[in-house]
Amino acid sequence: MELKGKKVLVAGCKKSGLGAAQLLWKAGAQPVLFDENPDLDVEGLRKTAEFLTDVPVFLKALPKEEIRSLDLAVVSPGIPVDSPALSILYDAGIPVWGEVELAWNCEKGRVAAITGTNGKTTTTALVGEIMKRHFPKVFVVGNIGTAYTQKAMETSKDSVTVAEISSFQLETVHGFHPCVSAVLNITPDHLNRHHTMENYAAVKESISKNQTEKDFCVLNYEDPRLREFAAACPAKVVWFSSKSRLEEGFFLDGDWICKSFGQKEEKLLNVHDMQLLGVHNYENVMAAMAIAESFGVPMDEITDAVRAFKAVEHRIEFVAKKRGVVYYNDSKGTNPDAAIRGIRAMRWPTVLIGGGYDKGNEYDEWIEAFDGKVKLLVLIGQTREKIAECARRHGMENVVLADSFQEALQICTEHASPGDAVLLSPACASWGMFPNYEVRGKMFKDYVNGLEE
Repeated sequence: MELKGKKVLVAGCKKSGLGAAQLLWKAGAQPVLFDENPDLDVEGLRKTAEFLTDVPVFLKALPKEEIRSLDLAVVSPGIPVDSPALSILYDAGIPVWGEVELAWNCEKGRVAAITGTNGKTTTTALVGEIMKRHFPKVFVVGNIGTAYTQKAMETSKDSVTVAEISSFQLETVHGFHPCVSAVLNITPDHLNRHHTMENYAAVKESISKNQTEKDFCVLNYEDPRLREFAAACPAKVVWFSSKSRLEEGFFLDGDWICKSFGQKEEKLLNVHDMQLLGVHNYENVMAAMAIAESFGVPMDEITDAVRAFKAVEHRIEFVAKKRGVVYYNDSKGTNPDAAIRGIRAMRWPTVLIGGGYDKGNEYDEWIEAFDGKVKLLVLIGQTREKIAECARRHGMENVVLADSFQEALQICTEHASPGDAVLLSPACASWGMFPNYEVRGKMFKDYVNGLEE
């Protein structure tokens, strides 16, 4: 769509919404901002960017005459597609895009798009580092921190965009067409938004819906949903596996990441030469290698970048060793499957902090994954009683409920002995106690770094 001169509603006035509004303004469109929060500080908002000076801002409700004058609506990923606010737009026949679709409309280069329940950020960051070694112009965008809309206008025919794409963002894509996509895994998450696993899986798989046989889609062979999906995937599938020796694809053989192609097998990288912990990270690495190779990056450049890559902040991130106890920050472990990966990466008796906002998940598999490794489970937040009950059903009695994050941290330091680990890997979102998982992780790191040696 040609955006110049179009009147476009931007629903949601947070980071992604402002990025979308700025892109529209640069493209010559007429953005109109809307937010359901009646108490939003509009004057304060206008001071954040000069382009907002003359942009109309509507709060709580959008006048009908404004709706009738719109050519397009761009919605924040935080707004559910079945919300009453969007129903009004659908009924009025207004096209509804998300920020990814808007950015794609302005994209001039090639795109690698990565989704999955867990591992997206680490894989996206690693692919970005690999690409930067080979291509002169690389943008790393999306759920990783920099809105795609902030960089789309800077792309060119020789640029590469590496994008982390969430399920919320995929709900509102239409023509988005990466030349390489990846679905790392699909496990229960965000069911309060997507309602069923079938819906959630379908949204994740839609990342490849506009691809063709000339494109590539990287999939996890150990995910049964993705094995089933592969038959319908329109792109050429590239597999990776942490458990199976593949006839074609990337796989883990003992301590080696290997690649099989045709009748040949090649050892590519020993996991002990990497700075990442855990089998889940070996999966992330294999996915990143497959994505980069699909872009034509030589394997020696890929493996050099993997060796140099360090864990992304808040993803099983080593913080410090104090009084013989190692501290790891896995605040990004916001669902049980992610937290399972965190505890499996620990090689020590572990004092574990869990709990937070309730997204409707169950915690049995997470508790079972402790496998005798967790010496004390310290629980916080909305889900603490729910998780405590689940833990006791599985025979775990060493459970403490804390009234605050500070109290939880103090309990951990009191009970951890030399040779132990303290792990923040909550299996829950941070909302309710913290603005986001980054703030939760930073508070953990600040506390640990403030401990006496």
